[in-house]
Amino acid sequence: MVRALALFALLNACAFGPDRLPPRPEGALRVASYNVHYIVLGQETGPWSVADWKRRRGPLASAVRATVADVIAFQEMESFRRGSDGSVNLARDWLLDQIPDLAAAATGDWRSFPSTQPIFYRPEVLRPVDQGWFFFSETPDVIYSQTFNGSYPAFASWAAFEDRRTGQPVTVVNVHLDAFSRLNRRLSSDLIARRIAPWIADGTAVILAGDLNALAFMGPLRRLEKAGLTFAGVRGATYHFNRGINLFGAIDHVGYANARQVSEPMVLRSRFGGEWPSDHYPVAVDLTY
Repeated sequence: MVRALALFALLNACAFGPDRLPPRPEGALRVASYNVHYIVLGQETGPWSVADWKRRRGPLASAVRATVADVIAFQEMESFRRGSDGSVNLARDWLLDQIPDLAAAATGDWRSFPSTQPIFYRPEVLRPVDQGWFFFSETPDVIYSQTFNGSYPAFASWAAFEDRRTGQPVTVVNVHLDAFSRLNRRLSSDLIARRIAPWIADGTAVILAGDLNALAFMGPLRRLEKAGLTFAGVRGATYHFNRGINLFGAIDHVGYANARQVSEPMVLRSRFGGEWPSDHYPVAVDLTY
């Protein structure tokens, strides 16, 4: 029993940290990734329900502000019920209302642009130029295509920007790989590598951020490194079971090409208002070109 309690204390030792990340270095671009968990509209109470959302929406806004990020790739930013049409997105709309200095890219009418993975940005830093998506599928350009093994649709969203300070083209790719299928993770990362290769080749600063459901030494990151990405060495847990329990290393990552890292990656392991905003921590990295 004593050993079990000691282990529990050790696992939670790094669950609490500063409630705000330090300012980014002058001239850098701070990129963050944050899996904020789905909201189940048909569920009034319980975990991830509408009532749960009302409890955690204030803390979530506080956590997003605390990243001090210029661009944030969100995963699982979806509100759904059986048969829903995708037109409701409580988290996206709440955050844009509460944090007016951020705008949303990689978003649009759900019938032509999947809504689950928007990319927020600071308009005074970045000017949006283009956006798009591709599904992790044999038919990647068909919206809501099933994945390679026939499971639920998964995709990459992307947004192209111009850095207003330098004129540098920057493309941010937001991904969420399958948590359960190794086949889907392998084929999805191969597809991502093929899609980003031309952007890297033409000198665009390419930034990939998201929940890869893979540790640093695993296949998805290795395949993307071969395509030209360098991954920031995120240390410690980024998924915490919605309890601040840090059992294994980072599965949320930021990779980059035609850019360089100017600070150690940061993980915001904090409660806000006594609540965990999500079952993941936000991850942030400072980059220059």
